[in-house]
Amino acid sequence: MYATVRRYEGVTNPSEAGLRVSEDFVPVISQIPGFVAYYWVDAGGSVMISTSVFQDKAGAEESSRKAVDWVRQNLASLLPNPPQVTSGEVVAHQAK
Repeated sequence: MYATVRRYEGVTNPSEAGLRVSEDFVPVISQIPGFVAYYWVDAGGSVMISTSVFQDKAGAEESSRKAVDWVRQNLASLLPNPPQVTSGEVVAHQAK
């Protein structure tokens, strides 16, 4: 499995960003082959964090491309700064 974490700072309206991500982006990312999970977190202090998990590297890379395009087209005013992106192979996990 592969995971990608994106940290967005300077979010101008976290509530609206969360609503748009939930209603519009989650359906997009969840259709990418190999999709496992997606989380959008309000970390407070105008910081939001997304975590996406895919079965393979190809899915994770495709999700990153989709995220860049979608944010540019739909959330540029709410997420004015480029995210800090960290991605890699999941080496340990547990889920219920």
